Amino acid sequence: MVRFLARFTGLWLLAGAFVSLVIDGNRSIAAGRVMLTAFGEGWYALNPASLDSTRSWVEAYLPGWLWNPVILSVLLTPIWIVLAAFGAILVFLGRKRERPIGYSSRD
Repeated sequence: MVRFLARFTGLWLLAGAFVSLVIDGNRSIAAGRVMLTAFGEGWYALNPASLDSTRSWVEAYLPGWLWNPVILSVLLTPIWIVLAAFGAILVFLGRKRERPIGYSSRD
């Protein structure tokens, strides 16, 4: 059941990455230059309070150096790359295991 949920969520994230890529592509064509939406910008547009509370939680409970170089670089990455990466990881973790060679379900 957990593998199914991981695959299901991963596929939705991959679909969201594709939609974000198409939106950024349309914006880029219309503007005549490359325009990418950052992950942090998209998160802020959806729910700014959760972004602020996440930052305060990270600064309070995790090492101080973690926010600036690590999480901030993820927030500045284009949203379609972040969604595709997390989706691919979840699909990989939720994949069905291969049966060993010579395995028979009748045995």
